[in-house]
Amino acid sequence: MEELMHEFLLGMPTLVLLGVIAVAFVFLSKGADVLVDEAVELSIRWGVPKMIIGATIVSLGTTLPEASVSVLAAIQGNADLALGNAIGSIIADTGLIIGLAALIGHLPVDQMVVERQGKIQVLAGLLLAGVALPFLSPGDGGRVTQWMGFVFLILLAAYIYTSIKWSRITNVLEDQEEAMEKSVALETTEEKSLIVLQIVKIFAAITVVILSSKVLISSVEITAIRVGIPQSVIAATLVAFGTSLPELITAINAVRKGHGELAVGNIVGADILNVLFVVGSAAAVTTGGLIVPANYYKLQFPAMLIILLTFRFFTMKKDDVITKKEGAFLLGVYLVYLVLNFTWI
Repeated sequence: MEELMHEFLLGMPTLVLLGVIAVAFVFLSKGADVLVDEAVELSIRWGVPKMIIGATIVSLGTTLPEASVSVLAAIQGNADLALGNAIGSIIADTGLIIGLAALIGHLPVDQMVVERQGKIQVLAGLLLAGVALPFLSPGDGGRVTQWMGFVFLILLAAYIYTSIKWSRITNVLEDQEEAMEKSVALETTEEKSLIVLQIVKIFAAITVVILSSKVLISSVEITAIRVGIPQSVIAATLVAFGTSLPELITAINAVRKGHGELAVGNIVGADILNVLFVVGSAAAVTTGGLIVPANYYKLQFPAMLIILLTFRFFTMKKDDVITKKEGAFLLGVYLVYLVLNFTWI
């Protein structure tokens, strides 16, 4: 099936392939949106507080495109695409999305989220850069080994458990009462039918995300070879931007509706999951792990750490808001990163 799809895409003109990539991005974004919406509604019907949903399901849902792209790329032997997509998504989430959100509207910072998840966000980035260092990897060059991938997944489970625990402790009574009222309604046949329908929609959305990811990987690989751009650069820029669309849409909508804290929290959670979930699962499915291209130590890792530490600094101020100037700075860092990607080829 995959070979037939690859052969079909290989016969397309380059301009048509670019159109296929754009369509795949749309399906990725829409599939993730439906997944998040239905999962949130289902969780509310089951009586799960909203803060728990935001700390786990929303971040997991919006990170699913990155995970599916990276895992499929890793299985197909494209380590550049798998690792570059995760690192590039962290940079795009923190620089592009937070930068745009701060410029568009008011972006307040929840200090409780920053104090807890914010520290994990930076530590996750440092952990990824650390384990990928050549002198810590077997053989020549850097590598995120398979056993380290399983360690990341264990840390992911610990992070989700801790987030749920934190959310339950800090959850407001109004959310609990609202959830309980909706959970009582589950006794009716109509409500049970709605739950079945929502579960079907969730699985349909996952299917759309996975299929569009397969098309995206093949299209990007073929296009990269034709235009002479390394897959590592394409993965860290074009694919990373496309798979970050769910976070971008969520952030922009949250800011426009006056819920900037949700945008910040979603990005912080997505950055953590890009390391523990995306890189972890991609490394875990390959016996040789993820080989780190040499140029990643020159640009990708430094850019990721710079933008994470800058964001962390901006969120620790006493005014509890990311200003438009700070948003412009983050966006500027991301744009410089893009330029360097294509000038250092």
